Parts: sequence; structure tokens; C-alpha cells
Amino acid sequence: MRSHLQRLSQQSLPKAQQSLFSAFLEDLSPPSPTDTGLLPSPMKPRHAHPSTDEFLEFMTSPINNAEAPRSVEDSDMEWPLSNYFINSSHNTYLTGNQLYSEASAEVYRNCLLRGCRCIEIDVWDGEPKNFSSSPPAKSDSSDLKAHGFRAQLTHRLSPHRQHVREPSHSPPESENLTMPAPWQSATTAMRAEPRVLHGYTLTKEVSFRDVCNAIRDAAFVASDLPVIVSLEVHCGAEQQEIMVEIIKQSWKGMLVQTPAEPCQTLPPPAKLRGKILVKVKYVKPETAKRNATKDGIVKPKLARERSASSSSGSENQDVVQGDEPKKKKSSIIRSLSSLGIYTRSYHFKSLSCPEADVPTHVFSLSEKKLMEVHESNGPTLFSHNRNFLMRAFPSGMRISSSNLDPSVFWRKGVQIVALNWQKCDEGVMLNYGMFADSGGWVLKPKGYRGSVTSMLRGLSHESQADAIVHKTLSLTLEIIAGQAIPLPIGDTRPHGFHPYVKCELHVEKPEERSGAPIEGGGKSKEGEYKMRTRTSKGIEPDFGGEKVEFLKIAGVVEELSFLR
Repeated sequence: MRSHLQRLSQQSLPKAQQSLFSAFLEDLSPPSPTDTGLLPSPMKPRHAHPSTDEFLEFMTSPINNAEAPRSVEDSDMEWPLSNYFINSSHNTYLTGNQLYSEASAEVYRNCLLRGCRCIEIDVWDGEPKNFSSSPPAKSDSSDLKAHGFRAQLTHRLSPHRQHVREPSHSPPESENLTMPAPWQSATTAMRAEPRVLHGYTLTKEVSFRDVCNAIRDAAFVASDLPVIVSLEVHCGAEQQEIMVEIIKQSWKGMLVQTPAEPCQTLPPPAKLRGKILVKVKYVKPETAKRNATKDGIVKPKLARERSASSSSGSENQDVVQGDEPKKKKSSIIRSLSSLGIYTRSYHFKSLSCPEADVPTHVFSLSEKKLMEVHESNGPTLFSHNRNFLMRAFPSGMRISSSNLDPSVFWRKGVQIVALNWQKCDEGVMLNYGMFADSGGWVLKPKGYRGSVTSMLRGLSHESQADAIVHKTLSLTLEIIAGQAIPLPIGDTRPHGFHPYVKCELHVEKPEERSGAPIEGGGKSKEGEYKMRTRTSKGIEPDFGGEKVEFLKIAGVVEELSFLR
């Protein structure tokens, strides 16, 4: 590699690099005499042919980094929350695929330390802990059957399952309690506590308490910008009370406090540094009270029929099954719902429903549903996302933890595009490009932002085509050489290794601007524009300065275009 750089150092630098090189030498020059009181030293010469050592120092300096530092404007954290793209994870607790992989609290630490700012927790009823050395006695009680999750797995996965009820921890009706009470025991070590897992699959579980503690320890190590915790709650009332208890214990001092006045405008990230925002389904106080006092007990929620991996869309996909008349009724208790201050989940009906104007609402839509809204109501979708938060998540059919193309959804203004971090594919690579060196929050381009002072808006017909200037891009890459490229697994012969460099350009497609169906429906795939070098040889390949060119690419928004 050094020989390649020595050869380059003898060539004239392009004009753009000449100015960078001059600035670099300026930084290396001694301070001026006015700063030190000493006589100035001779300045380093400004020339187009630097010495080899100077050139090597220049090439390895931060000023020549391919990843340019964020601009001052990009670092502006004073806009309302809806004006930022947020680094987000889907089904964060899983270590692998969506069907039978392990769940771990360590994954939360890993994601947060890598810059993730929105994580997801799927919470289910816990099973009573058994500290006896002898095997448990057999029982036909409905409670033990309900907690026998593994034994019931085949039944739960059956497509014909219709009327399965979730376990009820409600007290006898004769007690006539007016509010749900936590599962009491002499010690918390003996009680059942909520667990985190992917429902109706073979995935292993992890303790909700362990997850909360892991989030507490890692949330603000890599960045002090706010963390959003997206809760998908599938447990009963008593276990929800335990959830609230654990959350307040683990995240003491980190939770956002209820503002004195009703929220009219979302606060900026700068005012929420070091804070955890809980995203949970919103329940009106009167609704919660009515549900809690009806018949003196809390009715257990009915089981929901869903396919594997669909839990992330519970607020807009659940279909209630059971003997009672079909009606929408919240199963979230008030004390849990009240933890959602600026990130309250609402059931998505349409972009013109009353909830769509609530400043604190968050709609969560699957990639398929979002593509349907794009085709039917694209300009309104774009307008909505200027002022209000929206979350997109991968299809439930992505069993292998593959991903959607996040750039398609970012260009729709969607702030929270949740990805399966378990797999490093095209989607995750683009996500890294978006959020590298950002602290996990990236300010949207100017045309994508809403109002700073007010969130009130009418239904706009301005699309992403009208909101920002689209440019024509010409890009040339000069590929010099590679150094110490690792061999593929199982390959021990460097001379049999034939590497090449492949480049993909991910830019906005015309149908994204027009509202026409997008090819692939937003699925992650290779870029539309692809180029590659010739094949070289060995682990120290010499590409001889071969050029890869993308010429006159129209309709480009620089901030939302990616080279992979």
C-alpha cells in the first residue's frame, strides 16, 4: 500500500485536494508570534508536490476521511422531535432469526452502545418461579395449563386457533376489588415477573427486569440524546403493575416527567438529554377507570390471532377474538399508559382521523401498510410526518431477520424506521451510513421539517417532489489498492483469492415522488445503479487507479442518498 501512496505523492494533486492539503499544512504550522510571543518559524511550503511523508500524513489525517464530519446544522438539536430521523431497532431482544433464536438482555447493551436510540420490548406474563428440588406435581388446573407455554406452542402456532384466552390472574368476583393489585408475595424473588420474548414462536425468553437494568446501564454511554423504549404489552393487569414498578425502580431519574401544561408542540432532543421516553398505548383516564371498575374486577384481555413476528403492529393489526361482542377495548392499565408522555401509541385508522392531530401521537405501520398509504395518500403521508412521529417496522414474514429498505421510508418522512439489527444486510448498512457519528438523531433536510412553534396543520397536497430541490449527481471514484483483505472462511490460499470492488448508489426513484407503486414494495435490495472494478489477485490487490463512475443521475437529494 505504501508503494501505491508513494506513486500518488509524485503526481499533481487535483485542485480540490490542493486546497485541503494547504489547510492541512496550515494546521501543522507553529502558532503565530502574537499567540506565543516567540519569533515565527519558517512556514512549510505550499506546493502541489508534497513529500512522501507529508502526503502519507495527509492521507491518514481526519481531514481526508471519506466520512465527512457532520455539519453544524446537522448537530442542531433544538427542533421538535418529529424533525429528526432516529436510529431504531426492531425486536431488539432477539439474537438471531425471528422464530427460534435466543433472547438476551446483552443485545440491548450492544445496540445502545452502537448508537441505537429506539429499542423495542415485547412483554408477556411471567411464569411462577419454582425453587423446589423435586419435580413439580402434575396438575390439570387451568392456570398451570395457561402458563405451560412450551406445551401449548403447537396449539398456538395452529392456523385454526380461534378462541384461546390468555391466563387470568383476576381475584374471585366476590372480593369486588376496584383496581388491579400487583402479584403480592413475601419476597419479590418468589413472585412471577414479566418476561420478554417473541410470542407464539420458539424463541427463548429473558427477564423484563434484566432488560430494564441493561437499558439503564447502557442508555447514555455512547450518546446523551434521548432513548425511546417501544413497549408491546401482552400481559395481564397484575403483571402490568409489576412492569410499572420495575420501570420506576430501574429508570429512576431517567423518566420524562408529565409537563404542567398540555403538550402543544413536541420538545426538542436537547431538552431531553439523558431521558428515556416510553412509547406505549395511550388510554384515556376515564376509559382506564371504567375498565378497572366494571363488575369489580379487571377483565382479562382476549387472545389475539396473529402470525409469528407480527407483535410490533399490535396497535393497528390486532383482531379481537372471543365469545363477547367485538368491540375495541384497551387492556393497558392507566399507571402504565401514563408513562407515555411525548410518545403515545394510537391505533391507526387514517391520516384524517382525530388522533392524527394529537401532538404526542405515534402511528406504527408495517412496511406493507405504509406502502399502501403511500399509493393512496402520499402527499398527506409526507405532510403528516413533518409534524408528527411515525414508526415503520419489518413484515412479520421476515423470519430470517431480513430488512426493508430504510431509505424509502426516510424519504417519506418516517422518523422511526425499525430494523432487525440481528442481520447485517443492505438495510442495516444504509442505516449505519445515515447515523454514523450522529448520536442516533439526524436532523431532516429542510423541506422535510415541520413548524418549530406549532404542530397544527391542514391536510397538505405537497409531496416530497415539491418539498426540496432534487439535483443531478455525477460521481467518480478512483480505486487504488487494497491492503490485508481477510480471506473467505475456509480459504487458505491467497493466490487463489480474486477480489474486486463493487459500488452501489441508492437514490430516490421517480415512483417515490409520484405516488406510484414502488418496485419491491420498499424491500431492501441492491442499489439501482451498480458498478464494479475488474478482478484483481491476492490479499494486497492493485487496482491501478481504476475509475468507477456514476454520471448524470437525476432526482437526487444528497442527504437521503447513499453509496454502498
